[in-house]
Amino acid sequence: MPPPRTRGTALRHRLAELRGPDVPAKALDARALAALAANPGCKRRAILDGAGVNKAVLADALGSPSSFGQSQFAFMRGNAFEARVKADGGAELLRLVHEKLDPGAEPPTRARVPELEAIGPEGRAARTALALREATEAAAWTLLDHPMLALDVAGSPAFLEPDAVVVHPDGSWTVVEIKSFPMLDGSADPAKVGAAARQSAVYVLALEAVAAKLDPAPRVRHRILLVCPKDFSNLPTASAVDVRKQRAVTGRQLARLTRIEDIADTLPEGTCFAPDRPAAELTAAIESVPAAYAPECLAACELAFHCRDHSRTSGAVTTLGRSLRAELGDLTTVEEVLAAAHGESGDPDDPAVAALRRAAELRAEALENAAALREAAALRGQAPGSAAELPMEALGSATGGGVR
Repeated sequence: MPPPRTRGTALRHRLAELRGPDVPAKALDARALAALAANPGCKRRAILDGAGVNKAVLADALGSPSSFGQSQFAFMRGNAFEARVKADGGAELLRLVHEKLDPGAEPPTRARVPELEAIGPEGRAARTALALREATEAAAWTLLDHPMLALDVAGSPAFLEPDAVVVHPDGSWTVVEIKSFPMLDGSADPAKVGAAARQSAVYVLALEAVAAKLDPAPRVRHRILLVCPKDFSNLPTASAVDVRKQRAVTGRQLARLTRIEDIADTLPEGTCFAPDRPAAELTAAIESVPAAYAPECLAACELAFHCRDHSRTSGAVTTLGRSLRAELGDLTTVEEVLAAAHGESGDPDDPAVAALRRAAELRAEALENAAALREAAALRGQAPGSAAELPMEALGSATGGGVR
């Protein structure tokens, strides 16, 4: 008899069915997790990422290809720069860690670089955890090149691979993030630094999960090392970035995510996101999962164009931005907003409805004043010199009682 199916095995089987029986799973990386944490209300992204669906391929099959992603040239340039940073056993990288984060420690003359190869992501994650424990006990500089970390996300494990993790002589751990964008005169593009900080915060959370299993638990440093090319050269430089804020926000948002099995249980029987399905069937499968589109999705999700089109068709106010959506309370569509503004529906005591009606009144008044001013200008053009004879009462009436 086959062994009984556990809850975890049943979930993996269900996610494989959603992905498609012959479709390989796409690994969930830290960048995707950071984007998912930034929009925890999107069940569509949660179930697709949890099932390992390749959203770029799915977007092409839906007829809404996305331009989101890294170019091949940038990818190759980043790999070349990372190889330079880690050359000679990571000597330059460890020098930067010592200089920027731990100048009081013994200089890293000889560092340990343990072998982290193993079978499968689970094996690599276990080997990384063992190497971290051994390095902490050794109390010496240790460089873990592309370690594998596991993090539970809404009931489904995600395997993450940071560029590097450094263990200090005092046993503390530091995340190292290597990027190919330049650092000019000691500063870099704030938007790119912010994205790197959010990505690193995910690694910090995963490292904390590993540290919590050790006794005593090592300290995971909340200042990560961001390594970039210096000015317009290919020489590495670095800066310490405090990710405590990003770590707190990301941890809170990931905790809010609906568990993957809860979302899967609400889907119709036979739902499948395999890209080789007929377009109509695939569209129905996608639309069976609620989405929470916002303009920020255009820079973070491969399905953004598809979700934007459907959001505009339904008149959802989230198309105009999350901040506006938060201001409108229970009014979720543009049609509801306009009806409330014109006094056709809505509770007058609702602050959002009251603000909309006041805004509609001000708009109507402004349009009326503009029409009166145009009429006054027309009169002035028909009778040259009559502007000086135009009584101030006429100008006052044109502007609602006074010049504004």
